Amino acid sequence: MDDGVSAARPPFVDAHFHLWDHGVLRYPWLDAAENAAIAPDYRIADYRAELSAWNLVGAVHVDAGADPSQGADETVWLNRVAQDDGLPSGIVARVELNHPAVEPQLAWQAGHPRVKGIRHLINWHPTDPSRRAYDMDLTRNPDWRAGYALLGRYGLSYDFHGFPPQLAGLAEVAARHPDVPVILNHLALPIVADGLEEWRAGLIAFAAMPHAAIKLSGAGFVGPRFDPAGFADIVAEVIDRFGTDRVMVATNVPTDRLAADLDRTLGAYEALLTGFSDEERRDLWGRNANRIYRLGLNL
Repeated sequence: MDDGVSAARPPFVDAHFHLWDHGVLRYPWLDAAENAAIAPDYRIADYRAELSAWNLVGAVHVDAGADPSQGADETVWLNRVAQDDGLPSGIVARVELNHPAVEPQLAWQAGHPRVKGIRHLINWHPTDPSRRAYDMDLTRNPDWRAGYALLGRYGLSYDFHGFPPQLAGLAEVAARHPDVPVILNHLALPIVADGLEEWRAGLIAFAAMPHAAIKLSGAGFVGPRFDPAGFADIVAEVIDRFGTDRVMVATNVPTDRLAADLDRTLGAYEALLTGFSDEERRDLWGRNANRIYRLGLNL
């Protein structure tokens, strides 16, 4: 695609991407054989090259699964990257919200202006141990809930990556803390083979909260293969429930390349969003991420 095609697209603020450099941080999850295709270093120059056709004007880096002890190291490294390159515009850093020293960690992260939020990946599934980052649903854990409650004190949002059976517990916490913006990652992980009842109930609960938002990303999780026809109804339902002012397009690169390459992924979202007005598409592709993550870009 040429520069004319890129310029014709709405300004894109990628609400969710990752970088990794094995010379800087350790990423245990990338050692798994099924992740070999995305395991090599992925640096900011690689990201910019991959996004060259998409009118990129900003991007939010979300914790990339480095070793849990390296949450602060990742923030230091990303700030160096941003000082040299201009991206990332914002950082969602890793802090374990049930950690005994959670408050000083949050205070330290909040002391870095590019850090806008926290993600503590807490995947848990009631029947499938292979989908558990922890042996319990931390949304129900009192220590974790206490850590979540501190986010508002430091002006931080929370990015949620977990499975639909956890949405009810998270909704209880989020409803008690309207000062903490909560952002559901990857369409809230609707996996059709599991049934969509818990996903839909969670979607309804969060859509009723003005401080909740959701990302159009991770569509490869929906079914066994990347199929825009298979997730078109899910994308439509997400937008119908949240509205065009609380939904953000995101690449989730390089992780989403396990399902489809970036142009195919963003091309699918682009096709599914053609029925919206120019102003609505500008919101979905960039202005919502700029506002929700408090990036201060001129859009």
